[in-house]
Amino acid sequence: MVEFAIGEAARRSGVKVPTIRYYEQIGLLPTAARTEGNRRLYDERTMQRLSFVRHARELGFDIEAIRALLTLQDDPLQSCAIADSIASEHLAEVEHRIASLTALKRELVAMLAQCRHGHVEQCRVIEALSMPSGHADLRI
Repeated sequence: MVEFAIGEAARRSGVKVPTIRYYEQIGLLPTAARTEGNRRLYDERTMQRLSFVRHARELGFDIEAIRALLTLQDDPLQSCAIADSIASEHLAEVEHRIASLTALKRELVAMLAQCRHGHVEQCRVIEALSMPSGHADLRI
């Protein structure tokens, strides 16, 4: 059986050493076996789990969603309805963030379009940022 020290696990997985320790601490990874010198050792199954967690984090899943998905992964004969539900909830969150970012982009574009490249006293960017959120009328 091939086992990896934490530094090698970090290098192979792209996950930093402190993050691997954290994932182990919060139970996303099983407690690592230890050498006589008390160094952590990770087997291939744990490395696959670590890759799963890293990829899920890259996709923006939160820790609790990942925990639930890992629980499902550990029992592969279950229905995937829960996994579908978790992914659907995450998709809705992503769509909400996209809508918020799109609105932010429109606001920034409008601010810049109103800019007359004059002096700060007439600067629409400064004026818009000085107003309470939602009160800037950039159509003028």
